[in-house]
Amino acid sequence: MLGGFGTVYADSSSSAHYQVNETQFGIGSGIDNCSDQYCAQMSAGDTTVGSASSDSYQAHFGFNTTAEPYLEVWTEGGSTDLGTLDINRTATASNVIKIRNYLSSGYVLQITGNTPSQGTHKLDAMTTPETSHQGAEQFGINLVANTAPEVGANPVQVPDASTSFGYVTDDYSTANLFKYVDGDIVARSDTSSGETDYTLSMIVNISNVTAGGKYTGALSAVAVPTY
Repeated sequence: MLGGFGTVYADSSSSAHYQVNETQFGIGSGIDNCSDQYCAQMSAGDTTVGSASSDSYQAHFGFNTTAEPYLEVWTEGGSTDLGTLDINRTATASNVIKIRNYLSSGYVLQITGNTPSQGTHKLDAMTTPETSHQGAEQFGINLVANTAPEVGANPVQVPDASTSFGYVTDDYSTANLFKYVDGDIVARSDTSSGETDYTLSMIVNISNVTAGGKYTGALSAVAVPTY
């Protein structure tokens, strides 16, 4: 699930009489080179490509940068069967969420939804970061690699940390500590960012007094740009 705002445009540099759009320094680049049937964008000899930033501003360099912001989100959705829950086993599942954004101040990633329920009873959510305890009723998530139980992975910056800046928020960023509060912000970026791949991990424990039945639930990833 993708949440956002209305279309927002970043203005080009302008005055009362002039506007600078897609300024280019080079020997052969072109944004729109068209015939009656075809158009092409070309680059030859661009002196600078990439991005730069300070505490207050960002700039993106290259002949074919665009003035329109975007936010892209991919998820590996679907259903996961946790099998038969047992007080002596921690059930686990994981899912990958990929996000990148351009020309915004960043984004926030929220996870929403109820804990699994069998109709009359919902599994207890871990409302503060806790370790997994078999025999205690628990439902929690985090977005890092864990060893107890062994599940998940740390965020991956694509192509690398020089262009991608997403990170996991404090309550969900410590290995082997899990939490779940509906609507919590679990990850974010504070600037325009290349792709960050997050692995969301979920754990389920039950106690010997957990109500029997078939438990089902659904979580949604909500990504919202910030300006």
